Amino acid sequence: MSSSLRRGALAATALLISIASLSACAAGNDAQTLGVRPDNAETSVGDIKIQNATVITQPQPGVQGQAAVSATLFNDGTEEQTLDSVTLPGTKATVKLSPATGSGPITVAPGGSVVLGGKGNPSGVVENSAEAGRLGDVQRIVFRFSETGDVPVDAFVVPAADYYRDYGPSSVPQPPASSPAASPTGSAPAEGAHGNEAEDGESGEHSGEPEGSDGEPTPSDSASASQNAGH
Repeated sequence: MSSSLRRGALAATALLISIASLSACAAGNDAQTLGVRPDNAETSVGDIKIQNATVITQPQPGVQGQAAVSATLFNDGTEEQTLDSVTLPGTKATVKLSPATGSGPITVAPGGSVVLGGKGNPSGVVENSAEAGRLGDVQRIVFRFSETGDVPVDAFVVPAADYYRDYGPSSVPQPPASSPAASPTGSAPAEGAHGNEAEDGESGEHSGEPEGSDGEPTPSDSASASQNAGH
């Protein structure tokens, strides 16, 4: 092969590699976006997009209390939409929706978003956490909007711990308090008790008969009189 042909072949190869690299970069971003899923469920229907959907139960298995549905709701349309209901198909759970303040529907403004769950946000509460699903299960959640209608998504059931603590049920039963240690039945003698005994003992020694210089008791006056009468 002549040198000119070799140079042409090398140039064509380099051009193909460059085009392939550019194509990979252009498609790679989309591929990564589509291939990498967040930890929690997301979906979109019409103008509504839902991200980070979860069912959050009590932090300890078997503990009775509330559960909560948490999600971030996006409205990409030009019309305001209200969240009319949230249901958990296949369960007996009823999800009670409440706005952040006051009463009325939960509204998602056009081009805006709303976080469901967490302090200062609208909430979706299930009174009996046992009806909301078992920890670790995947539970279907159906969000119904005023314009878009039903938006279903499959979400994990997680405990209200770590990251989910602030987005879980506001009512979490406290663990039972430990019983205080038993106090000893006996009581220590009052301070100064032995001192009183010592004082009593000393007073007893001094309250007895007077002692002579040699330590023997000194006869009383009556005893001395009797002895003199005998002599």
